[in-house]
Amino acid sequence: MISTIIIDDEPNNVQALDSLLKRYCTEVMVVGTANSCDSGYRLISEVSPKLVLLDIEMPAGNAFDMLDRLDSIDFEIIFITAFENYAINAFRYSALDYLLKPVNIKELQSSVQKVITRLKEKNADQRINNLLYNMKVTDTVHQRLVLPANNGLIFIRLNTLVWLEANNNYTNIYLNNNQKILVTKTLGEFENMLPPESFSRVHHSFIVNHDFIKKYQTGRGGYLEMEGGYIIEVSVRKKELFLSKFIR
Repeated sequence: MISTIIIDDEPNNVQALDSLLKRYCTEVMVVGTANSCDSGYRLISEVSPKLVLLDIEMPAGNAFDMLDRLDSIDFEIIFITAFENYAINAFRYSALDYLLKPVNIKELQSSVQKVITRLKEKNADQRINNLLYNMKVTDTVHQRLVLPANNGLIFIRLNTLVWLEANNNYTNIYLNNNQKILVTKTLGEFENMLPPESFSRVHHSFIVNHDFIKKYQTGRGGYLEMEGGYIIEVSVRKKELFLSKFIR
């Protein structure tokens, strides 16, 4: 069983989450609840949970204030909030889960399954530190992306990604130091994650970083010459949307 605490200042939300977990996530056992950052901090210290369901906005501080107070984080976190625009990419970049209120049952179950997998990796502290870093960086392209590796995690700044290539259910990432990394995410996942003002999916197999484009060669779809000498095909279907980002 995954010992779990819920930290939320709204009693109805705590009760609803508790009920959903008992009914739909039988791997989880709620061992305590708290209604503020201070009481949450004390409860974490007392209980040492494996999972915390954490509301972001609470009286007298928010979730990030509380996390900053902890010496280390050896538990998984599912963040919960009512605000849809609350730094969604910062969570995704850090491989952390994020649920909107009211909580969807299937999304909650999916998050719990991810937690079960990640509990074996023991790298929650690194991912939380990356989240806190990304929350402080206002320029998205300077934020860091956390990617799973065979023996841990890889931290990559977004402004070092040159292009990405689909490889079945994996993705090849090409960096500006000529390094190539194979990660267990689909290209579609990266398309939903990366900021569209800096990255474009120009083909069903390719995403490119605008900052590394040297030249666009016209044609039916056309071709991109990237820094490093890479030539990337632009599909006919993607051409108009891609060019509209540069032609006003």
